[in-house]
Amino acid sequence: MSDNKKQVVIGIDLGGTAVKIGILDASYEILAQTSIPTNAQRPYEEVIADIGKTAAALLIENGYEISDCLGVGVGSPGIIDSKNGIVLYSNNIRWDHVPFAETLKKYLSVPAFIQNDANCMTLGEVLKGAAKGYKNAIFLTLGTGVGGGIVIDGKIFEGGHSGGAELGHIKCGSERRRCTCGRYDCLEAYASATALIEDAKKLAEQHPESLLWELCGHDLETMNAKIPFDAADAGDSCGETLVELYIGYLAEGITDLANIFRPDIIVLGGGVCAQGEKLTKPLNQFLQENCFGNEVTYIPKVVIAQNGNNAGMIGAAGLVLGADE
Repeated sequence: MSDNKKQVVIGIDLGGTAVKIGILDASYEILAQTSIPTNAQRPYEEVIADIGKTAAALLIENGYEISDCLGVGVGSPGIIDSKNGIVLYSNNIRWDHVPFAETLKKYLSVPAFIQNDANCMTLGEVLKGAAKGYKNAIFLTLGTGVGGGIVIDGKIFEGGHSGGAELGHIKCGSERRRCTCGRYDCLEAYASATALIEDAKKLAEQHPESLLWELCGHDLETMNAKIPFDAADAGDSCGETLVELYIGYLAEGITDLANIFRPDIIVLGGGVCAQGEKLTKPLNQFLQENCFGNEVTYIPKVVIAQNGNNAGMIGAAGLVLGADE
């Protein structure tokens, strides 16, 4: 290690559009970071080469040598073989059995660890975020889909094999909605931001007098997940219906997860969570009233994530720092 410098780790959050790369210390403070386009249509070797070279350059630019780096952690979308460092399949970036860790080491000669991106976000909130101080947590991210992760006794819980802990694919609702995974009526088909937007478009078409039309500028293609909440705040009946249904679907899914895992805390992330207490207050009330054994046992609290877009990098760094525990 270089004189007068602490050892650091690299945390990488791989997305379909961009890759976020950060240098973090042992307290999970981000000391420096950068971002590069993924350009995932290229061969995976080129994508990983860019990531490795950019990470190595970021170290040098900030006064660190490779020997100062304890390792690199990566959060990737898809099904991950974390033991062997392989992306088994990722729909977001169209990868199939990509030896990520092995390839990355050609450009960044440090120990490399890889996990599902939602698992990394979960760990990030436990290490430095809304779930800090808790050993058992569930995280749900409400975005294009519904991702999630589980931390038990401070460690990511993947299940017995790769592809476990896919919390967005528990059953919810009975309208025969087709999920992106191929099944019908998954939580993702009802509680993702995508689902809320589609529901809002349909209701706006049925009720052109609704405030939904005005708020989206009379163009349904501009509909977003914030508009139903804004309409509801203004007293619009369609907005109120959408918000009530959405929170109801989400509450049912969260209650199932609470009943199965009984975590210390449940953390919500993603763009919809900008609504804050408009989400958490009714969700917590539903949990208090509907959790199994609600009168005699612990009921986890639902809170909003604190790390924003940095959760993945922080959790990825945690893969390195927690590797020997």
